[in-house]
Amino acid sequence: MIAFLFNGYLFLLFLLVWFKVVPFNLFWKISPVLVMLALLVGLFIPMGWGAPSGQLVVGRHSVAITPDVAGEVVDVPVQPNAQLKQGDILFRIDPVPFEAQVKALEAQLKLSTQRLGQMTELVEKAAGRQFDVEQRRAEVDQLNAQIEGAKWNLEKTIVRAPADGYVTNLALRKGARVASLPLAPVMAFIDTSDTIVAAEIPQIYARYVMPGQSAEVTFKFLPGQVFTGKVETVLQAVSTGQTQVSGLAVTPKQVASAPFVVRIALDDPSLAASLPAGSTGDAAIFTDHAKATHVIRRVMLRMSAIMNYVNPY
Repeated sequence: MIAFLFNGYLFLLFLLVWFKVVPFNLFWKISPVLVMLALLVGLFIPMGWGAPSGQLVVGRHSVAITPDVAGEVVDVPVQPNAQLKQGDILFRIDPVPFEAQVKALEAQLKLSTQRLGQMTELVEKAAGRQFDVEQRRAEVDQLNAQIEGAKWNLEKTIVRAPADGYVTNLALRKGARVASLPLAPVMAFIDTSDTIVAAEIPQIYARYVMPGQSAEVTFKFLPGQVFTGKVETVLQAVSTGQTQVSGLAVTPKQVASAPFVVRIALDDPSLAASLPAGSTGDAAIFTDHAKATHVIRRVMLRMSAIMNYVNPY
């Protein structure tokens, strides 16, 4: 943009000199240098903190689906990348062993309940011990708890979608055996109930960025278009400033000025929901400082939007 304005001034100066509107003296010869300094100091340097910009990416929460029970998969009705509602069935595990466990425990409960009744009746007739009644009552309570856990296991043989979204990169098939191990997920579920639009802003330009400020974004996925939004929050930590628990002394490392991450909420919720995870683009945030530079930033963002037709990077 600065090259465009500077070349525009040179062209205008050429015309003025050509038509002898201004004399081609020492002042006009050095005027391009003065104009360049004026553009830098008056517009483009203040624009960095008045209307900072940076690259952005669209992210979504991913849930690693791990079953709560182990067993053989008997049905996988879900289709990859098909939109699902919360509670829709992802896959089923063979329920026969879990149904058998519930029936066995219910049979034991029936017998223990009958014995509890008999012991209670004997105590009432002074022909039994209160200790036996308490023991049978404890057995009944224990079996009720085991049945509750067995029914929970039986219910978990049907694995459901944790939220609105879709399953991607689906490789699970009928006949596979799954385990309830946290390090062995069987599919990746992409949660579409919330869309994260995050922009990286250099630290030297992020000092005036505040929640609620207006923003404009453009995406490679939708070239030529500019969309509006609001700054939702400025994340207060990056990994380079994170201290983790360890048994080691401080390890020297090269300190880099990593950009801060600004989360942007788009004004159009339907647009946010339609964007694929991983969509990239550019964002511009308009602060309360150096407002004269906002126009230049808007023009530059629209130039980037048009260049997205041909620029894949």
